[in-house]
Amino acid sequence: MKQIFRLLILFTVFGILPIMLWSQNIMNDTLTLNAKQKAVVAIAALTAKGDLPALKSSLSQGLESGLTVNQIKEVLIHIYAYAGFPRSIRGLQTFMTILDERKANGIVDIVGIDASPINEDSSKYNRGKQVLENLTGVTDNLSKTGYAAFAPTIEKFLKEHLFADIFERDILSYSERELATISVLSSIGEVEPMLYSHLNICLNVGLKPGQLHQFVGIINQIIGANESIVAQRVLDEVLKSKN
Repeated sequence: MKQIFRLLILFTVFGILPIMLWSQNIMNDTLTLNAKQKAVVAIAALTAKGDLPALKSSLSQGLESGLTVNQIKEVLIHIYAYAGFPRSIRGLQTFMTILDERKANGIVDIVGIDASPINEDSSKYNRGKQVLENLTGVTDNLSKTGYAAFAPTIEKFLKEHLFADIFERDILSYSERELATISVLSSIGEVEPMLYSHLNICLNVGLKPGQLHQFVGIINQIIGANESIVAQRVLDEVLKSKN
């Protein structure tokens, strides 16, 4: 009798557990981006692509979604690290035009908070190194390989500027910054290794597979099929590596 009882317990536990895991996976795959996140994707992608007429509409939609003026400015500033100053500045100039038009129409947009002061007790390099470890969940190895070994200067710039000066600013969350990053990388093309890395980071900072599939759909809609096909392929590779 005891043996039957144990078997029943085992059957219950191991029968229900796969169902629970399956349900969790389904939930992860059906989670969607909220309106603000969708706006971040569209603004970043269109700015990187240089499609300013479409960007004007997305900037207005971003404000209507609840993003503050400072949050949108921060997205546009963030983009320069991946697409360069010209694209970023044209995006900011386009945003200035939108704000002037909305003000002329009596629309008062919320400016929002500015970035908090950064604790500079540690060096920029060490702060950037810590931010990168937070993003990836991987401890930085002191031995450098690949481009970091070939050109140590750019590795220093990445730590001190990209991950310290930019990612440390708290106007945007890590997940919002990563959405902006993968949007830029998908739009400019030919940077699949970087896209792969940042899609991995997206999962590490809390974005779910379903949300990343939806991101690819937005790229398809506003940038084009070719870019979305590449993004989907890289995303599939990332998700496959997690199984």
